[in-house]
Amino acid sequence: MCRMVDLRQAVLAKNDATAQVLRTELTARGTTVVNLLSSPGSGKTALLERELLLARERGVAVAALTADLATENDAVRLARSGVPVKQVLTDGLCHLEAAMLGRHLDGWLPGDTRLLFVENVGNLVCPAGYDLGESLRVVLASVTEGEDKPLKYPTAFGLAQLVVVTKTDIAGAVEFDEAAFRANVEQVNPGVEVVLTSARAGTGLGVLLDRALAAGSGTGTHTPVMARQQQAHAPGHDHDHDHEHDHEHGHEHDHDEDLDQGHDHEHPHPHVHTVAQTR
Repeated sequence: MCRMVDLRQAVLAKNDATAQVLRTELTARGTTVVNLLSSPGSGKTALLERELLLARERGVAVAALTADLATENDAVRLARSGVPVKQVLTDGLCHLEAAMLGRHLDGWLPGDTRLLFVENVGNLVCPAGYDLGESLRVVLASVTEGEDKPLKYPTAFGLAQLVVVTKTDIAGAVEFDEAAFRANVEQVNPGVEVVLTSARAGTGLGVLLDRALAAGSGTGTHTPVMARQQQAHAPGHDHDHDHEHDHEHGHEHDHDEDLDQGHDHEHPHPHVHTVAQTR
């Protein structure tokens, strides 16, 4: 067990160092990365499509990279916005990593891109421990997922700089308790903003774009208590990352077995496709 923990910490420390280099490079060229995390089926693709359209209408140079285990469906949908879109197929890997992201941006990301939205693999466990060099980390949850979601996935919600509730147009039908959800978010991440949205009804449309632009200007970005604790207790962010895998179970056992065998979690050859833009 000790060896697995040490290997996990080494993998995450390497990722953190790579993420910081990527963040510095992208910031220097004027690009802000927004990392979107959620469970499968949360509606983040639908909301992102609306935000990309709005960004284009406002004249904001924006691009999107979306990761999936097996299909290109999300990229096809996002490409309808007319902005540059790239699909990364992870072949079963449950998260993106900073080195993977950097490789896929090289030679593809337009030089004038102001905002890059990264739609992570649908999963609230594995992606939560991996910094992608983002300036804004957003966690999304639909009203159908239950008010206790933040308590069940404290690392994902605890490290979020913005929490977005989706599908609010059906909140009444599923008896979503907004007050209870907000209280649970506050418990794991005091002070983080919670935004209510509906891609179908247009509720909250543009807030994500506004917060992304604010993060790029260095103003008004929430710093989670959990992030401050990690910085204080673990130089290089080596220690508290392990908390994710000790307490939230999803693909933990396969993940640990891979680490024990020396797998460095940089997936060898994820498939990458640039989806044609539609105008």
